[in-house]
Amino acid sequence: MPSLVKLDPRTDELYCAGRRWTGWRQSWQPVGTTPEGLKKVAARVGLTAALEANPYRGLPIGVIGPKIAGKEQLSAAERLGGDIAAMNVPLLCGGKTGVMEAACKGAKSRGGLTIGLLPDEDWTAANDYVDIPLASGIGPSRNAIIARACPVLIAIGGEYGTLSEVAFGLHFGRRVICLCGAPDVAGVSHAAGIDEALELAAAAYLNLDKD
Repeated sequence: MPSLVKLDPRTDELYCAGRRWTGWRQSWQPVGTTPEGLKKVAARVGLTAALEANPYRGLPIGVIGPKIAGKEQLSAAERLGGDIAAMNVPLLCGGKTGVMEAACKGAKSRGGLTIGLLPDEDWTAANDYVDIPLASGIGPSRNAIIARACPVLIAIGGEYGTLSEVAFGLHFGRRVICLCGAPDVAGVSHAAGIDEALELAAAAYLNLDKD
């Protein structure tokens, strides 16, 4: 069952338990009086509306997965990237091929912003769908930065590299959501499909997990 928030249809602001969510601070702030006429909506619906209508900082959702992936995983990654863009949330990934490229391609197809944190020293190693290539030059150590930089990570498939990102994410207290054969370790949230993954991601993005 999706997490619910209350949406003000006049301003597209979100409320929950006497607090209003501010996209600029990425947090819930207490309010003296909650407006009347609020509508209960799923977290994903509320987040999308709030980011469309109100100023916000572009805190990204991370998509992690292998450079070599199967057809099902690539298809899922492309759709996931597109749906993240439709939520008005930037996408952060490792910037290379496979799941990363498919997710970026999907995001770009729906007008999203894509950020690639590359292990390479040369930014031109990024796939063609990365808007902002960041050439870290630190190799696989960049996995820790990806995990630290995102409030939620969605893993599609993967082997040792993805496993390290999953582990870093859990270590940093991030919500890690797994799809399509992603590493199965204690602490991850398994989603039956992309819609469920996005609902879980939206709840984590809005810090509803901590309520």
